[in-house]
Amino acid sequence: MTATRRQREEGTARRPRVSCPPEGDWERANRRWQEVLQGTRVARTGVRILFGFLLSLAFTFGFRELGGFDHGLYVVTVVLAASSTAALIAPVSLHRCLRGMRLKEEVVIAAGRLMVCGMVLLTLTIAYTLMLIFNVVLGSAAAAGMVVGGAMLLFALSCLRGRAPARSQEGGSR
Repeated sequence: MTATRRQREEGTARRPRVSCPPEGDWERANRRWQEVLQGTRVARTGVRILFGFLLSLAFTFGFRELGGFDHGLYVVTVVLAASSTAALIAPVSLHRCLRGMRLKEEVVIAAGRLMVCGMVLLTLTIAYTLMLIFNVVLGSAAAAGMVVGGAMLLFALSCLRGRAPARSQEGGSR
């Protein structure tokens, strides 16, 4: 029996060395991770409140009197809220599951994608919630759709307005 095989069986074999990226990459990954966490903290609070409101809505007295369209809209809205909650909680779970595996950069990239997915789902949840509310209040799906369309246009414009211009590789400072 070879020494390596004996070490593996005894559990004393050395693990292969994983090369660590330069220190600057670790610092950048840590900074990006903190940015992802901060963004999800803010969004998670909002989605939890909205999700709680939506869950309690089904148990109110007037909910039974709503039509089939409103009930369908409600179900879609609750599914969107649950999905956005899951997508915004997932980065922390992913980090916990992969901790110590030296996959920080990959975790940060995946967490950023999950956060964007969660934000898109949250925006859709808000749109459907507004649609449900305005459809009940205004009594017209078309009028509610126009109000919601205007609100979503404002969301889209604020997202586009908030994007920083790309820096040139040559003259941009860090």
